Amino acid sequence: MEHTVENKNDFTRDWVSSSRFLFYVKIACILAFVLGGCYKLYQHRYKGKPKVAVPESSLYEPKYK
Repeated sequence: MEHTVENKNDFTRDWVSSSRFLFYVKIACILAFVLGGCYKLYQHRYKGKPKVAVPESSLYEPKYK
């Protein structure tokens, strides 16, 4: 005598709950990639105009000795 127990929470047989689960997994992955990219851009942001030593002979109005 075989007893068959029907599992109603089977991921492979219930199309509606599995597609809903996969939809939320995709949304979570996209959100993780977007937040990770934003964080990396924030880390490597432009920190301002650096002070660069420019020789006086190469200025717009050059100064010669």
